[in-house]
Amino acid sequence: MPRLDLGSEEARRRTITGRWTLLLVLLACAAPVVASYLAYYVIRPEARSNYAALIEPARAIPPSLPLQDLEGRAIDPLSLHGQWLIVVVGSASCDGACEGRLYAQRQLREMTGRDRDRIDKVWLVTDTAPIKPELRSALDAAPSTQVLRVPAADLAQWLTPAEGEAIESHLYLVDPMGRWMMRAPAALDPARFKRDIDRLLRASAAWDTAGRAR
Repeated sequence: MPRLDLGSEEARRRTITGRWTLLLVLLACAAPVVASYLAYYVIRPEARSNYAALIEPARAIPPSLPLQDLEGRAIDPLSLHGQWLIVVVGSASCDGACEGRLYAQRQLREMTGRDRDRIDKVWLVTDTAPIKPELRSALDAAPSTQVLRVPAADLAQWLTPAEGEAIESHLYLVDPMGRWMMRAPAALDPARFKRDIDRLLRASAAWDTAGRAR
């Protein structure tokens, strides 16, 4: 009868045992990360709540969105990537409510303290009417607000209001990858919205740094 190579058999057994041990160690290390991912994205416990509406799935800015600056130059939507954006929408006439949203936008950015350079302010103007000189001057003051024109019909393919509200009634939050992911209520409570923003800034601190600070 052929002789068994007991040494080789024992080596194979030790190799298999070692691989299983390594796999178990890796699974033990990864378990907390996997568990937190499942809890946040799948199980979604009732204890996790946001003031603003979370957009699920987040909506990437359309690469074909026809943006223009106030001089009529085309702006590539992808150029908005790289920063958190607080977005205001409205017509160029900008009534008192619109000015209030622009003021809240500025205050929210400043209220984030040392993280404010990770946030840009954007006003999307949905018509071609001229902007009041005094308002334009205020928006140009540092840190300036980027003012871009976009047809309302095209914008509606990306941003949408809550049911029963107009698109200009909200502040919209866009992440550094250009994805619209949160919509503040029309009756804005800045302090509560800031808490949502603070949580997102903390969660993204490991991979997001100040980019296009304006």
